[in-house]
Amino acid sequence: MLTAVIPADGAVLDRLLTAMHARCNTGLDRDAYGRFHAARMKTAWGCRSLRAFAVLDGTDLRAGALRYDFAAVLDGRPIRVCGIGSLFTEPAYRGHGHARRLIDTLLDDAARDGADIALLFSRGGDPAFAGFEPIGMTDTAIEIVHTPRPGAPMTLVRGGEARDLAAIVAMGETRAAPFRFHLDRDVDLVNYAITAKRLLAGLGPADARHLQFFIAEEGITAAAYVVVTIAASRWTIEECGDRDPSGARVGALLQALIAREPVERRPTIGGWLPSRFVPPQVTATTRPSTAVMMIRSLNAGPAPRLSGDDVLYWRGDIF
Repeated sequence: MLTAVIPADGAVLDRLLTAMHARCNTGLDRDAYGRFHAARMKTAWGCRSLRAFAVLDGTDLRAGALRYDFAAVLDGRPIRVCGIGSLFTEPAYRGHGHARRLIDTLLDDAARDGADIALLFSRGGDPAFAGFEPIGMTDTAIEIVHTPRPGAPMTLVRGGEARDLAAIVAMGETRAAPFRFHLDRDVDLVNYAITAKRLLAGLGPADARHLQFFIAEEGITAAAYVVVTIAASRWTIEECGDRDPSGARVGALLQALIAREPVERRPTIGGWLPSRFVPPQVTATTRPSTAVMMIRSLNAGPAPRLSGDDVLYWRGDIF
């Protein structure tokens, strides 16, 4: 029987999620991983922009992936992006071209739906990724500068809320404007990204991971924000934003978060920060990221040549 690429739902989706869970590093057990997927599909962005696909031979699962539909901007032009995530092939069927067929089918469908480029993340080396060009992303490690007067700065800090999302979108548009490529992050996508990280923290083992979403406020309006995942002594900045081009309020937010939990040893803080974004309260060091973003054109032209400095992409948006 010929293999077929089909949208996954019902029993097929359950088998697909079991296979994906076996290969993921979310820290969730299988039941929690299923609830995580179901909950993110109920968000406004997830229910319209995220779909699961499987490669079946009769009733046998051969491969699978998730397809994400993004709006983005490339060289000042609005485009549509097909993202491919959680790609896998069952071990017994590797080397038979199932992943290649799945990718080609998803990209052909995406091109017919109006997508201009495709994105995926990889550690490289898979022949299924032929035609994709790598974009070298950079991991940034930051350290809060010690001051003669340690403690929380004079900054009004509160927990982030849904009413802050429009201001976060506006900050993001201003920050992203100089970059050649970035996602067009509307309120629904920002809410999806934060919700997904909250779900990963909330559905995991107790105290294994926490999500911090804080706002620096001016009047009643968010003027800066940070979204940070905390796992033991490691903090990962999922995304952040600041109306101040210097990022000084983001630096103050990080200072305030550290002052809330004084410990002998400060946490290790890292993430994907925009190029040349270094708040004055921190020092930063960079190194090539182990996560490689890959891009491919879905029209007749070649894939755009982009460096990490050309791209603004938040770690919280990795699919």
